[in-house]
Amino acid sequence: MKKTIISILVLCAILTFGSVGYMLIEDASFDDGLYMTMITVSTVGYGETVHLTPAGRYFTMILILIGVGYVMVVFREITESVVAGGIRTALGKRNMSKKLEKMKDHYVVCGFGRIGQVICRLLQENGKQFVIIEKKDDEIEQINALGYMALKGDASDDQMLIQAGVARAKGLVGVVSSDAENVYISLSARSLNPRLYIVARSSGDKRVEEKLKRAGADQVISPYYIGAYHMANLILRPTVTDFIDLAVSGTNLGLRLEEIVVTASATALVDKSLMESEIRKKFNIIVVVIKRRAGDSVFNPTPTTLIEVGDTLVVLGEVEQIKALEKSMLPG
Repeated sequence: MKKTIISILVLCAILTFGSVGYMLIEDASFDDGLYMTMITVSTVGYGETVHLTPAGRYFTMILILIGVGYVMVVFREITESVVAGGIRTALGKRNMSKKLEKMKDHYVVCGFGRIGQVICRLLQENGKQFVIIEKKDDEIEQINALGYMALKGDASDDQMLIQAGVARAKGLVGVVSSDAENVYISLSARSLNPRLYIVARSSGDKRVEEKLKRAGADQVISPYYIGAYHMANLILRPTVTDFIDLAVSGTNLGLRLEEIVVTASATALVDKSLMESEIRKKFNIIVVVIKRRAGDSVFNPTPTTLIEVGDTLVVLGEVEQIKALEKSMLPG
């Protein structure tokens, strides 16, 4: 922008210089002087309106050197900018394609409205890989400014989902503004990846929720219902609600609620009871819930409850201790 303003000011200065020069040397009017300057600088040469004296001819030659030289420089800069911009765009798309090809167990966020923006921020804060599919130009600009990976297009299009690597993704969030689009996105994503975990936004209509689940959504969320439910809980049980909010976010409290999947490499946990695993003793972590691979959950498990491969442990503890537990479960 600054460069453009400077270029315009320099051009105005050249036109003023030429016009005033013809007025002083050839006693021309301002209109004639400006006309002569324009046809000289642009090298058009429609015809002289001012009879040139020898001094006028020398002035014209100087004006040609200054004006035409400047025009050539500007034209070169414009050409370089266009070519370089095209190359940058092509390289950017190529680099993004390479990154997407390498991504695995990432998340695909469809829509970058108010809800999508919050989701992406939280994914970023938690160190999760994700790519956004958005079709609005202004939203794409905002995504690029934030440094997120984005694909421009319709998220309900199979090719866009394939390009986003949905077949290798861990989860998909459909938060576009239209219920119908969220249904199409869920349907397409489910057909491309049967194992994908899909969360879809709903306007709150019960029929829409049923359609989204039939289309393949694992969870259907109505922001209006969630917001109202949360506000009601803040009135009815404020201390409990505040504690849960702080524990989930991990801010201020020092404690955090987190879920950890037990893999076969976690030999210190697999086929052992909670007491034998010594999770509480070694890491000072409380196991609140054990969700079995089959889908059923064990709430407030006892010390004799067995931990199995594929279980998801919902734990409460300090962030660093949770990280230490996760690290201890890695192979080797």
